[in-house]
Amino acid sequence: MNKIARPSVILSTPAPREAGPTALRLLMPLLVLGVAWLGWETVARLSRLPAFILPSPQLVWLRALRALADGSLLRHTWVTLYEVLLGLGLGAFFAFLFGYPLAKSETAERFLVPYIVASQAIPSVAIAPLLIIWLGPGVLSKVLIAALIVFFPVLVNTVVGLRSVEANLRELMRSLKASRWQTFRYLEVPAALPVLLGGLKVGATLSVIGAVVGEFVGSDRGLGFLINLGRQQYDTALVFVGIFALIIMALALYGAVASAERSSLAWRA
Repeated sequence: MNKIARPSVILSTPAPREAGPTALRLLMPLLVLGVAWLGWETVARLSRLPAFILPSPQLVWLRALRALADGSLLRHTWVTLYEVLLGLGLGAFFAFLFGYPLAKSETAERFLVPYIVASQAIPSVAIAPLLIIWLGPGVLSKVLIAALIVFFPVLVNTVVGLRSVEANLRELMRSLKASRWQTFRYLEVPAALPVLLGGLKVGATLSVIGAVVGEFVGSDRGLGFLINLGRQQYDTALVFVGIFALIIMALALYGAVASAERSSLAWRA
């Protein structure tokens, strides 16, 4: 079997970008967070609204410590994270599985894309009750809701990434008598990876929304359930705790995909 040149040789590599001031990049998010915290505290104090309408940041922090101490926050966070990771993996897997033939065949695209687009026109809050009725209020229904939300952006990016491979590079692979697997491994995947990982970053944040929508509709655990519980008990501080936990989860997932992107695309630097 012929040896094929690595993508670092075949693909053109952009000039390395100059690194910005690291300290400033680290301090800016903290500065914005501090200003937001101060503004929230000021509004809560000056408005003198009751805590069940607008709790102060201090009350939210104390409520978070209580939820951590009794284990409820970690327990519900783990349930949601489990659903999100399964939904993200399932949605991304099937998006790539369908995206590859769609990128290769215009006939398949003309036949399947209208149905895929039509499925995305259905709001997740509308389909979530049906999935919970059919599959029950367990983990499976939440995973499927998350997977359905993740599927479309990753599918589109997969098709765009695979079609962005330059024709002269394909000709080069054919001249080297590369097999389909070698072309896929050494050319198509590396070339499509930046666009594919961009879609995966979007999907990582959307998967959190999908899991929580399912928990809102019907669940007895998870951060969506925790937020619903706080709403029903007029424990607005607990609602904020659940929201911030979801934000941290989405940021962590986005950061994990971004880190994988940097490491997997190191050959481009």
